[in-house]
Amino acid sequence: MVTEGAGGRVIAGRYRLQSRLGRGGMGVVWRATDELLGREVAVKALPFDEGLSDAEARRRREGVLREARAVAQLSHPHIVVVHDVVEDDERPYLVMELIHGGSLADRVAAHGPVDTAEAARIGLALLGALRTAHEAGVLHRDVKPSNVLVAEDGRVVLTDFGVARVAGATTLTEAGSFVGSPEYTAPERMSGAGTGPHSDLWSLGALLCAVLSGESPFRRDSLSGIVHAVISEEIRLPARAGPLLPLLRGLLERDPVRRLDAAGAERMLRDFLATGRPPAPPVEGTRHSRRGLLMAVVLAAATAGAGISAAALLIDGLGDDGDTPSPSASVTATSAPSGVPTRTVTTVPSSVPTETVTVTRTPERSTPAPTATATVTSTATATVVPSAT
Repeated sequence: MVTEGAGGRVIAGRYRLQSRLGRGGMGVVWRATDELLGREVAVKALPFDEGLSDAEARRRREGVLREARAVAQLSHPHIVVVHDVVEDDERPYLVMELIHGGSLADRVAAHGPVDTAEAARIGLALLGALRTAHEAGVLHRDVKPSNVLVAEDGRVVLTDFGVARVAGATTLTEAGSFVGSPEYTAPERMSGAGTGPHSDLWSLGALLCAVLSGESPFRRDSLSGIVHAVISEEIRLPARAGPLLPLLRGLLERDPVRRLDAAGAERMLRDFLATGRPPAPPVEGTRHSRRGLLMAVVLAAATAGAGISAAALLIDGLGDDGDTPSPSASVTATSAPSGVPTRTVTTVPSSVPTETVTVTRTPERSTPAPTATATVTSTATATVVPSAT
């Protein structure tokens, strides 16, 4: 058992634990002294389940140490420096630099939300840290304000890789269990679809919303409410984000394939800091996003043999960014034989160039094949008009 105080326990014959700095789901962090070099450090006791069998405990401990050593190889000015990885009394410890300052969460709680320029500065620092980690095959998986430290000199430091995952290795926590903070967790991780660098970028988007407004856009009163908000509810971005709204929309794209990548996010933030103007969203990604939505609508209509579901999907998927209407799509879905109810989504003006895709489903019998025709326009409003049955 660890004892606090000036005469506290010495681990690995070198690091004297003095006072507890914090406790979280991934261990306890202590202020300590490196008695060999005579400097202050932070020591984190990594989680360890004492109820495991000896063989399982040894396997888990080796996995923890292997991944901790991989994280210790990361070198970036905005990633906390890991000095050492040691084991004492069969428990692993990380020895890190001691940051004189508080967490980003504490800063927002004490002084309120930051302005857009400061949010952009924080975002750039964290993007650089994440790119370095990702290039080394390390996923953070718990990017949130309380895991970001702001030093007294303003340096932004990403810390607490306690739930990090190294490509090709077991995780620091029990295999198959969920790790991370739900308010900052990407929807693909919530749904069990896997994780990757794109998942850390979603978390960064939620973090930037939190520092701009004071809380995550997915904060709810219950865990089930948080999960529902992350996976399916309309994302209400903070109005004070102003010129950073295009960036936040890109990072909080639910489809990880269409989500803004680190390079694109860095470009947008640098452009904003250099000009003070809202950064332009990636045009190519927007175009592909709309085409993907169109094809989903067409296939849904062709499968159902009617246009009701297709039109509903399209309306639900457009114009949900919060403050400016998205370009709408006009879909007409029809089915044969005649007499089957249809729904038509129309847009104005009619002079806007359109794109039409027709999908025909092969019938199982001799009845005429249902068809679905979709016409995409680039207007900002949509009206649902029920046709005569």
